[in-house]
Amino acid sequence: MKTYTYPQSQELFKRAGKVIPSGIYGHLGPSQGCYIPTQAFPFFLERAQGAYMWDVDGNRFIDYMCAYGPNVLGYNDPDVDQAVREQMQIGNCTTLPTAKMIELAELLVDTVDSADWAFFAKNGGDVTSFALMIARAATDRPKAILFKGGYHGVAPWAQKLGYPGITEADTENNIYVRWNHFEDLEQAVQQYPGQIACVMATPYHHPIFEDNQLPEYGFWQKVRKLCTDHGIVLAIDDVRCGFRLDTRGSDHYYGFKADLICFCKAIANGWNVSALCGIDGLKEVASSVMYTGSYWLSAVPFAAAIATITKLKQIDGPQTMLEKGKKLTDGLREVGSKYGFDLKISGESSLWFMRITNDDNLVLHQEWVAECVRRGVFFTNHHNQFINCAMTDADISFTLEVAEEAFKVVKERHPEIGG
Repeated sequence: MKTYTYPQSQELFKRAGKVIPSGIYGHLGPSQGCYIPTQAFPFFLERAQGAYMWDVDGNRFIDYMCAYGPNVLGYNDPDVDQAVREQMQIGNCTTLPTAKMIELAELLVDTVDSADWAFFAKNGGDVTSFALMIARAATDRPKAILFKGGYHGVAPWAQKLGYPGITEADTENNIYVRWNHFEDLEQAVQQYPGQIACVMATPYHHPIFEDNQLPEYGFWQKVRKLCTDHGIVLAIDDVRCGFRLDTRGSDHYYGFKADLICFCKAIANGWNVSALCGIDGLKEVASSVMYTGSYWLSAVPFAAAIATITKLKQIDGPQTMLEKGKKLTDGLREVGSKYGFDLKISGESSLWFMRITNDDNLVLHQEWVAECVRRGVFFTNHHNQFINCAMTDADISFTLEVAEEAFKVVKERHPEIGG
């Protein structure tokens, strides 16, 4: 099987490093990201379509990162792109909002079980920060309970003390507890009576660099009651999971009701919009908080979101992705075991996490992922992967062929691995 090389990506990265901090900034960049070893990965793309992307060197990949989540229907989905073209001919970023904003809000209220209203921004971090502000405004309390390892964006409050640019004042109101340890939440509420505005969490625990954890039976129901009993706002960060588990919201999927729920990623199939939905009891408070942005009322992303959510409901996209993900992950485990590798899968199958458990230092896993990428299957290390609705059974079969060859290559380097 042919293996890829990336000379054009390397040249572009050299150019980028001269004019852009880190060349590619943030967690996507090779200097800070999960692309290990860096020579196994492309850095720049030329185009994308459906389940695939092509780098600047002409290499095609099945993309299991899905733009880190936004690609939910497939790149350049024809129904979404048609809605975008029609709206672009009318108007996009204008002085006054268009009726598309109302249409999208109505659709979300009709779709998301816990939503009585919707507010729009651009990034996931925009709406997680707004959710925290609303909770503080509603309760007149300063503190928030967060789960260790959780990710809610890059605003200073959402980062960790000790990170560059973060001061003690940024995080002093955060209380960190362990996922699935309800007693930690109870203790925090007792320790800070009348001070906790918000509990914020992802619907299941999906940190990087460690196995994902589903909520234990009854966990969310106990959290919901604790928040209700103590007047604490329960905010769910559904930025990553949203519309890959349930179009009615991941809180509905796990059998409880959030006060606030944050969406981004899959909401518009790659067009830049995010949404905060909430219960009626917080609508007036949300109205009182000053929060806006230059492009937050742009109509084109609203049109894309309407088309995306409508299509996901029509085709039952979440169920499709869960089923495709299970078929793929079951197959990956099976081919790994043939060569003595224990590939552990955790989280939900539509956005799963995986790691080879045969060593503790992650080197085997990084080697295997690198060999998959070099053969046209784009995984990343130490982050959850994503399924989209455009992936086919043929794509899954090809992925399993590549995965098996990659396992074989790594086994030849490490004959001490059992099996």
